Amino acid sequence: CSCWLSFFKQINNSIMLGALTSLGRSAAFSTGRSAFVANGARVNAVRSIGSTMVMNAEEGQAEVVLVGCGAPNRGMGWYHAVQMIDKKCPSASLDYVIEPWFMGAGGEGPGGADFKVWQGEAEGAGVKFATSLADLPEPSAPRLALISGRTADNPRLLTESIANGCSCIYLEKPGAPTVAELEAMATEAEA
Repeated sequence: CSCWLSFFKQINNSIMLGALTSLGRSAAFSTGRSAFVANGARVNAVRSIGSTMVMNAEEGQAEVVLVGCGAPNRGMGWYHAVQMIDKKCPSASLDYVIEPWFMGAGGEGPGGADFKVWQGEAEGAGVKFATSLADLPEPSAPRLALISGRTADNPRLLTESIANGCSCIYLEKPGAPTVAELEAMATEAEA
C-alpha cells in the first residue's frame, strides 16, 4: 500500500496516529494537542489527477490541509495530494491546499502555468485553495496539516498549523534546518 496514513483514532483532545504505512521510515509524536510526524520516505511519481471526486471529510476521515504543494510532477506535497485525490488514503480527505508561492509571486515563473492547470483539476475534484492557513474556516472534522514546505519555513508553518486548528501534523523530511529546531517543533506539538 502506498498510503501514508491508514487511520486516525481520536483520544480526548488529541489525534493519535493509529497506523502509518509509508514507503520509508517515519516517526510520530502525539501526547498533547497535536500529533507530530516526521517522514523519511522518498517517492518519485509522474501522474495526473484522475476523475475521482473528493468530498469534504466524512465520518472516520481526517480533514487534510496540504501546506506547501510544490510543482506538479515534482513536489512531494503534490504527490501526497494525488494520493488523497485518488483515494489511496481512505482515512484522509484532501480539503485544502495552502500554496503561497505558485498562487503568488511564483505563479508567473517556472512551473506556475503547470500549477494553475493542476489547481483547476483539483478544484474540480472539490479541493479548496488558499495562500495562508489563516484563511481557513474552523475545522469540521479532525484536521491534519501535511507540511511539505521549504525546510526553512517549516517551523513557522507548524506553529501556524496548530494555531489554525490542526490537531495532527505530518511533516515531510528533513522537517527543519537543524536538529534543535526539529526538537523544538516536537515539543511545541506535544504542548
